[in-house]
Amino acid sequence: MILADKIISQRKKNGWSQEELAQAVGVSRQAVSKWEGAQSVPDLDKVLRLAQLFGVSTDFLLKDELEEAEYTAAPQEDAPQVRSVSMEEACAFLQVKALTAKRIAFATFLCILAPICLMVLAAASEVQALHISQAFAGGMGMIVMLLLVAAAVAIFISCGAKTSAFEYLEKEIFETQYGVSGMVKQRQQEYQDTYTRANILGACLCILSLVPLFAGSFMTENALLLIVLLSLMLVLIGIGVFFFISAGINWASMQKLLQEGDYTRQKKRAAAHTGAIATIYWLLVTAIFLGVSFVRRDWENSWIIWPVAGVLYAAIMVAAGALDRRAK
Repeated sequence: MILADKIISQRKKNGWSQEELAQAVGVSRQAVSKWEGAQSVPDLDKVLRLAQLFGVSTDFLLKDELEEAEYTAAPQEDAPQVRSVSMEEACAFLQVKALTAKRIAFATFLCILAPICLMVLAAASEVQALHISQAFAGGMGMIVMLLLVAAAVAIFISCGAKTSAFEYLEKEIFETQYGVSGMVKQRQQEYQDTYTRANILGACLCILSLVPLFAGSFMTENALLLIVLLSLMLVLIGIGVFFFISAGINWASMQKLLQEGDYTRQKKRAAAHTGAIATIYWLLVTAIFLGVSFVRRDWENSWIIWPVAGVLYAAIMVAAGALDRRAK
């Protein structure tokens, strides 16, 4: 008896339809139909899942010479439901991510540019270049910064609303229906060169962004000019980050569907621990930034808290992951 006949026999013995078996295994009904028609063979992990559901040994399913079922446990009547991602869902997810990637990158760019107006006006006020008071410079700079941050937050929320229906791809373990993995892998291969170029451009711009600041420090002691050069540095960093984020979101969307990279099943199980740490950490960083900025009234320099916090965050996540693996 071949595998196809055994699947049919065990399915009917348990009183399941093809649709019910497909939901329990985490595949499409068409996939089960092809298995039973001997048009395709399930992957090894699917065979293990079938053996678990039927309560039989994998040897019985895989060895044609074994006619009698070797029962290892009672069949699972209430098998846990694993979400199955269809081709339509996968295409819709990739389309939404492609649409929102550049918007999120642009919103991040606005956040990086936000303090520039405040810094330039404060420096211009100090050297009396524009003949404006420090109060006016600080107030106008804060208004521009808040407007840019508000616009960025609006973009983030809008993009989050568009992708909220697909959050399970990042957090839950799922199965993909027939053809989905192949389609995503093909798109990933086609996007590989674009992703590599974007990372090269982003890295080069972030490195070269230091050139204006270093050059200015050697060429002049004018405070306003140095602030302008610092602003140019932030613009270059912002453009570099734009390339990183826009390409990274598209690449990550494919990894989510393939459950690779940062979205493997093992990392999803560990995400419950690191997620709480990340939330607490960034709330504390935000509180420290606001406290330092308002108490010391040092908005020109308090922005440095964010890049420092970003570096520390990476170190904390690595340490948390190592402790989690050690505990396991």
